[in-house]
Amino acid sequence: MPDLVSWILPFLFVLTLVVTVHELGHYWAARAFGTVIECFSIGFGRPIVKWRDKRGVEWRIGWIPLGGYVRFAGDDNAASTVPDDADLEAMKQKILAHNHPSAVQKFFHFKPVWQRAIITAAGPIANFVLAILLFALLLGVFGETRLPPRISTVEAGSPAAVAGFQPGDFVQSVDGRAVDSFVDIAQYVAVRADVPITFSILRDNRPMELVARPEMVERTDRVGGRQKVGRLGMGSPQEFEHVRYGPVEAVVGGARQTWNVLETTVYYLGRLIRGQVPADQLGGFIGIAKASDEVAKLGAEGAPDPARGLLGSFVALLGLSAILSVSIGFLNLLPIPVLDGGHLMFYAYEAVARRPLAASVQAVGYRLGLALLLGFMLFAVWNDLQRYNVFNFLGGLFS
Repeated sequence: MPDLVSWILPFLFVLTLVVTVHELGHYWAARAFGTVIECFSIGFGRPIVKWRDKRGVEWRIGWIPLGGYVRFAGDDNAASTVPDDADLEAMKQKILAHNHPSAVQKFFHFKPVWQRAIITAAGPIANFVLAILLFALLLGVFGETRLPPRISTVEAGSPAAVAGFQPGDFVQSVDGRAVDSFVDIAQYVAVRADVPITFSILRDNRPMELVARPEMVERTDRVGGRQKVGRLGMGSPQEFEHVRYGPVEAVVGGARQTWNVLETTVYYLGRLIRGQVPADQLGGFIGIAKASDEVAKLGAEGAPDPARGLLGSFVALLGLSAILSVSIGFLNLLPIPVLDGGHLMFYAYEAVARRPLAASVQAVGYRLGLALLLGFMLFAVWNDLQRYNVFNFLGGLFS
């Protein structure tokens, strides 16, 4: 059982960075439209620290570091639920009782629906922008170390051998997309177990195509976690090459990496919904914490002194933050009430019907959405507990 205490700081760094930028996206968009904001919170629950700025916004850090929110003036709760016509009228009268009539348009729920939609979408968009910038920063400052996509070994009887791969083959593209390194191939294959994949290769300078179907295998990572991934059974020569990027190339590369992570996330989720991959591979906060710890250790590995080891961990965690930022941005766009995508779904209805959805219907939607979200989180945590043998560890404490 890995040391859970060592996961806390890397986990908090990664999650806080991603959540803060997400909420700042909402905050900056709201400010751009002159919206009255009551509270900006990182974390939930009772605040550890709080202060109020000159605009009257209360900034706080909650003691439960698993998310955050921006609360606009007039919100009943942090979820910014959409009031119906009756609620809006009551809210308007309450505002007019203490403010000039012009103040009404500064409140979030009286903004045009397109402005509310932009403010809501700004959080996930900020996550995608963060990912692009982080990937671009890493490419621009440190460059990229690659393994050329050349095959050096093919295991007998493996899917690669069955497909006809031979040592010396150079992979140019996978399912029509160009690959730059052997890692690109491994990442593509990992989420496509039992799916036919078309490889365009060069063999003795002659182009040809091979079709391989990866097998699903279970692997154990460095901290004892079990993962099921696709595998072909071929390797590449350990001939690393280092590529440097100019500023423009780094941004383009950052955008490309962000798109690849997003595409992989969407593809894997689709296979999961269709039952093509086992649901026990879903991970939650424990999995993120484990990944943060592992990435931090890998970043520090081989450093000649603690200072450079700390820098290596920091750089490695920035890369993990970029990947997590893409995932959180996408998940928040799912059309589930209580998530940003659920709000956008309600705003779409309002734009078409020219009136908000009935409060009673919204209330049912939010309860169902919350139940779905909590169920998903609990299931993911259960998977993490089993994957990292937490139950065996706890049992050992009392044996």
